[in-house]
Amino acid sequence: MSEFELTNKVIIITGAAGGIGRVIAQECAKSGASVVLAGRTEASLADAAAELGDAQTLVVPTDITDPESVQNLVDTTVEAFGRIDVLINNAGCGAAMKNPEDTPYEEWVRLIDLNLTATFNCCIAVGKQMIAQQSGKIINISSTAGTKGNPGMIHYSAAKAGILSLSNNLAYSWAEHNICVNAIAPGLVATPAMIGWGVVPPAQTEDGEEVPRLTRPPGPIDVAHLCRYLASPAGDMITGETIPVRAWYKSDRFWN
Repeated sequence: MSEFELTNKVIIITGAAGGIGRVIAQECAKSGASVVLAGRTEASLADAAAELGDAQTLVVPTDITDPESVQNLVDTTVEAFGRIDVLINNAGCGAAMKNPEDTPYEEWVRLIDLNLTATFNCCIAVGKQMIAQQSGKIINISSTAGTKGNPGMIHYSAAKAGILSLSNNLAYSWAEHNICVNAIAPGLVATPAMIGWGVVPPAQTEDGEEVPRLTRPPGPIDVAHLCRYLASPAGDMITGETIPVRAWYKSDRFWN
């Protein structure tokens, strides 16, 4: 078996019905994993599960901002499969761009809760199971907004930076339990929503010339490929790292 395969691995994916989450789930299932799809809406999760064909799947509606709901996700997964090998914390959300001084307190609290606190909830609940197993991998999806900043979304940026610190601290604390904890920091990703909103630049100039691929945003599959690598035996000696997925799309490296 290839060191890049995930055969017999039990993988929880949060935000599994979203543009990136669905592709991560598809990549994990294709690699042989049993996939647990977590998210708020059961119908959307069921649609995502149906796309996985014959793969072994489990749908668990979950509010990751609620520790009790997250614990139910863990308990249901362990009851079904006996263990949790990988957690991919993919769920999160942004907000409309605005000046820092115009950021409402309520919006700050909501984005910190949905991005950072929810990631903490999942890490701790799943981490306790992995400590009992003495093995596991946690992959937290952050953002280049957490490394370079994003003054237009100061709350989102702060939350994503917090995920990097959380990941690094857990990697140190749980190394003795054979638990790898890493963060992936995508830049702008060409999801169907981003393409539909016109946020992602076109692949061709107005003159019809092809724009060099590495100067455009990556797609969900590029994030999924890195998740697969870190989740696989090939990534067993990588922990405490933050790995960007951004090609050379300039705005993901600099503010201007």
